[in-house]
Amino acid sequence: MARPDRPSRFWEYLAVVVVKPLSWLLVKKDWRHGERIPRKGGIIIAANHLSWTDPVLLAHFLYNNGRWPVILAKSGLFSVPLLGTAVRALLAIPVYRGSTEAAKSLEISRQRLNSGAAVLFYPEGTCTRDPELWPMAGKTGVARLALETGAPVIPLAHWGAHELLPYGETKPRLFPRKTFRVSVGEPVDLSKYAGQPLRGKVLKEATNEIMMAIIAQLAELRGEKAPDKPWEPGLSGAPDGRAE
Repeated sequence: MARPDRPSRFWEYLAVVVVKPLSWLLVKKDWRHGERIPRKGGIIIAANHLSWTDPVLLAHFLYNNGRWPVILAKSGLFSVPLLGTAVRALLAIPVYRGSTEAAKSLEISRQRLNSGAAVLFYPEGTCTRDPELWPMAGKTGVARLALETGAPVIPLAHWGAHELLPYGETKPRLFPRKTFRVSVGEPVDLSKYAGQPLRGKVLKEATNEIMMAIIAQLAELRGEKAPDKPWEPGLSGAPDGRAE
């Protein structure tokens, strides 16, 4: 029987056989608050993005906490022989960048959420460029989906994937073995935006609340004071990229 929120058992088994041993081999684990992830129903997992390796490591974490992670992937991967078949079978959602088809990603995500899937989003849209590796200001798509569908937003922060494979590098730093830390927050309360027009100010404020919830979890992992605002590259008048 088809499962709208999970791939077929063959593809699920194949992915688990590959990903879990690889994840255990590459990094040690410090996983916190996995019980905060709802085990049923459509949910949005909103996470920070540090490295090309963190989607795989987060997939392991989410799977071990009862959810199949539906991941957004570059549309070009879907046309690669064999790989395209695999990512499609694993329910990945194609991301169309810089084209008139960009809205397709949100529409497919909406369908998956309505079918009960756990969709992993990086609201920043790319790996952070903050010199101190705090999350950047997020794009508004996640907030829009949450307010349109009613799906809870679960903030998740991780730390350590960038030590395994820093952004922009292609050769992993395997030794010494790194620790991949994850912390899950309580659902972001967006109830005050219910019924309001989904336009600029509402979406921007809701997005900021989501990003600050992720930052709070990251501050816990890092044992550091969280910044007051997400980092914004090139923000006028603020040398560190944050509003003064």
